[in-house]
Amino acid sequence: MDELLKLLWESMNDRLYQMTAGGPRKRDGDFRVRIRPVLLQGSLFFQMERFCGNQVFHKNMSDREAVSAMADMMAVFRQLDVDTTDFHATVLMSKKGKAVVNKKVKSSAQKADRQIPEHNRKKNYILEEGQPIPFLIDLGVQTQDGRIVRSRYDKFRQINRFLEFIADIVPILPEKRCVRIVDFGCGKSYLTFAMYHYLHEKCGLDIRVTGLDLKKEVIKRCSALAEKYGYSGLDFQQGNIADYADGEQADMVVTLHACDTATDYALHRAVSWGAKAILSVPCCQHEMNGQISCDILQPALKFGLIRERMSALLTDALRANLLEEAGYEVQVLEFIDMEHTPKNILIRAIKRENSRPVDTKADEMADFLHVNTCLQKLMQE
Repeated sequence: MDELLKLLWESMNDRLYQMTAGGPRKRDGDFRVRIRPVLLQGSLFFQMERFCGNQVFHKNMSDREAVSAMADMMAVFRQLDVDTTDFHATVLMSKKGKAVVNKKVKSSAQKADRQIPEHNRKKNYILEEGQPIPFLIDLGVQTQDGRIVRSRYDKFRQINRFLEFIADIVPILPEKRCVRIVDFGCGKSYLTFAMYHYLHEKCGLDIRVTGLDLKKEVIKRCSALAEKYGYSGLDFQQGNIADYADGEQADMVVTLHACDTATDYALHRAVSWGAKAILSVPCCQHEMNGQISCDILQPALKFGLIRERMSALLTDALRANLLEEAGYEVQVLEFIDMEHTPKNILIRAIKRENSRPVDTKADEMADFLHVNTCLQKLMQE
């Protein structure tokens, strides 16, 4: 713990951007904790954000209190990421409480003076505002000097929210070999580039990422950008999710806004690979809408809009339960605020170490609704 305490004391000052603890060892309690500096009436404090279930708790502390609190927190978390003006550090915690610190000093080009934000004035992100990132500039999210394009601010928030989910699962990814990641339905690949940038450039992981999409022009442009940035571990392929074949098993599968049953094929492929982590934001859940039939729910289902929304929610609930039955610990989380997009549900599934079968009664729910979905059929093969 001496190395951890040394790092905390070295970081807890006005040069800190933020530090984030993730990868909880326990199912209940906090799943992420973040500390950032704030100014309160001209004095430097450190605000701790604790993310527990669907709630967020805030507390402002002195440097001594913040160091003590984060040191205690690391008894239940697997990883700590620290980003300061001068360096970036990652701490991996063993089950016995041993801390392994990996610290990288930033180059002079990466260093920048900054002002500590006033309380509640500005949100800190994993990808900071004001720091130019080539792929965000080329994708039209940032200007050349690092400012966020006003019309693309929602996309910037979405990217950072996605990276927060990624940060939580870094500790379960392989450390001694190349991490294999497949992004099904990558589209313009905002999040694919962000994921590669974060895991490879910021976390220093050896990774190979493949983005798959049906659109030839999209794949051509993304491939050119990956080559431009020197992202040798990132490649893009044109193809259908249902037909995708790769000899390698993926450690993590991402499927963001893959339409309708394309999500099911991606989830099934992830399960068949035994992927350690699955991140899925479903989209356009039409299949159940055409099947659902239930006398008891008919007073609600007769209204088209309500039928559509119920079908979408129940489709994702069924998917989450089927993943649990396949040996995963599953959370259904809010991706971004509802005001930005109605497609705001993210299913995060982590492979359980204990693979004992779980009966979620998902089939009974499907029978009650008179539905037989694509993922049910695929799981039964």
